[in-house]
Amino acid sequence: MDFLNLEFNWLDAIDLLIVIVLIIQLYRLLKGSLAFNIFLGLCVIYVIFFVVKALKMTILTTLLQGIINVGIIAIIVIFQPEIRKFLLVLGKKTPLSKDSFFTKLFLPDKFKSYKEEESIINEITTAVTHMAHAQTGALIVIANTYRVKFDTASSINIDANISAKLIESIFEKNSPLHDGGLIIVGNKILAAKVILPVSENPNLPTRIGLRHRSAVGITEHSDNLAIIVSEERGTISYAQDGILTMDISPEELKIKLYEVLVDGM
Repeated sequence: MDFLNLEFNWLDAIDLLIVIVLIIQLYRLLKGSLAFNIFLGLCVIYVIFFVVKALKMTILTTLLQGIINVGIIAIIVIFQPEIRKFLLVLGKKTPLSKDSFFTKLFLPDKFKSYKEEESIINEITTAVTHMAHAQTGALIVIANTYRVKFDTASSINIDANISAKLIESIFEKNSPLHDGGLIIVGNKILAAKVILPVSENPNLPTRIGLRHRSAVGITEHSDNLAIIVSEERGTISYAQDGILTMDISPEELKIKLYEVLVDGM
């Protein structure tokens, strides 16, 4: 058979290595999501296609080729959120991304003092710490690279400077704004009472509530940080890139905020 006599050179090795790396990255992005099983099914179809093509099974090759041709469009539709997340991760690693050495070296704000960012970090950390001690539930979303898209029909626009007292008053248990998420963009509190997408990740802990699942949901396909205060346990958690990190200290929260608002700039 012809596929047993194929020549294999160093370019083929590089080609195979790149494919393996891409598959590993896709696996990491899709692991734990409902799309993961679909991804495995598509991989099986492709493997079968290459086998029957190598064996010159004409009818099966034609049939699977048709499925694959139509499947490319289906993949774009089904995996639209995952593709967007993959491109987002890829873009953050390019030479011109904000995290790169090149950008940090030549951007005009290289020598910026970051006093405003430090003030924002202190205000958020203070508010979250107070709410944790009082067991006041809260969900704060900090938009980093991209603005958060949310339902304006249910949210309340605020457009106010960030302060610990204002954040605490919004999430106070008798406040009409305490349900939903609080959106921070730049140096402003943009909106409150925002309904956020709920994650469908089956691997999340079963004990967590709607706030934690919404925090994971808003970070699964966007470059945002979501901070959660548990009303039941008075603990602090955060979600980033669809990953939930639970029961952190105020000091750990401040480090994460520095990473997002200062080091990530």
